[in-house]
This record gives sequence, structure tokens and C-alpha cells, in this order.
Amino acid sequence: GLLCGIFLFTACNLQQFALVDVAPGKSGFLTAMYIVFVPIIGLVRGKRVSKWMPLSIALAISGLYLLCCVETLTIQTGDLLLLGCAVAFAVQINVVDNYVNRIDALRMNAIQILVCTTLSAICAVTTEQVSFSEVVICFPEIAHVGFLSMGVCYGMQILGQRDLDQAPAALIMSLEAAFALLFDWLILKTNLSTKEIWGCIILFIAIIPAQIEPK
Repeated sequence: GLLCGIFLFTACNLQQFALVDVAPGKSGFLTAMYIVFVPIIGLVRGKRVSKWMPLSIALAISGLYLLCCVETLTIQTGDLLLLGCAVAFAVQINVVDNYVNRIDALRMNAIQILVCTTLSAICAVTTEQVSFSEVVICFPEIAHVGFLSMGVCYGMQILGQRDLDQAPAALIMSLEAAFALLFDWLILKTNLSTKEIWGCIILFIAIIPAQIEPK
């Protein structure tokens, strides 16, 4: 829980600092590059991956690019922060994979959230001018991120990785980009471009080869 919390804190804060300078679409694409780093770290740990995994990763990157990138890819400071964020998320996923079958998953999630929250709070009060009134105004958004994104989603991630290897798990989690776009269309009635629709389709297809067993 301590290890997961440290890497979760690192990933979340690098991402938020990067969003000051990087467009959300490009940020989503670069953050989701953990799908590349997860199997690489897994191989270093001696984990086997499906021989179809390179195809899955290539398809996923193609789909994410169509989905997220509306501007030319250029390297900026924010981009490097996001790549660091992707590496931190990849390590967190591998740590979960290493321990999830030996510990209480929900207790692990509670500890990682406590660690991430504590470290973030310390950084906030030491590096920023925190206004309690602004926190109150933003409480619905903060509560959504805290309870649903941190509590529910990361808890489901840990429970899901009990039965799934880390590489296909990372591919499935990268579908957040596709679901964000689909719910944007369903709820906010935003029109989808042909490029974005193909990005969603390719991203969903990318999950399939990763599920093929090596045998």
C-alpha cells in the first residue's frame, strides 16, 4: 500500500502539473503510454506476455492517437512530465500485480489512498497558498475525484488484477479515453468526428489480441 501510494502520488501530481501547459487530448494520449511501459517492466520482473501483445500495443497507440491528438506532437516540458506520469502508473500497476494475490485488496487500496492523500496535502500546504473557501467551492469536483476516481476505481483495479495479468489490465484501463468520449457524446451531446469514432473502434479491438494465451 505504501509503494502503490507513493507511485500513485507521483503519477497524479506529475499529470496535474503537466496540464498547466499541455492540452487535455495530448495529455490523455501521453498518460496512456503506460500501456507500453507496463509489459516492459513486467518482462524485467520475469513475467510472460502474450506473443500478440506488441500487436495490441501498436493498435492501442494508434487508437489513442486518433482519439486524443488533434495537434502536432512536439516535445515540451509538460510532455516529459506526462511520460514520467505514465512510468509511475506503470510501476503502480506492476506493484499491484506483484502483491494482489497475497494481501487484502481493499485494505491495500485504503492504504495507497491514505499515502497519496497525505503526500499531496503536504505538498499543497508547503508549495501553494491553500484557500479553504476555494476548496469548499470546488468540493463536488474534489469529492468526485476522491471518492469515485481514487476510492472506487482504484479499488476495482486491484480486485480486477487478481484474475488478470498486468499487461492486458493496462490495455483495458486505457479504454478510459474511449469511454470519456462516448459519455461526452451520450450526456453532453457532443458530436464525434470520424477520426474519433475510428479511434474508439481500434482501441476496443486492441484488447482482443492481448487476451490470446501464449499456448
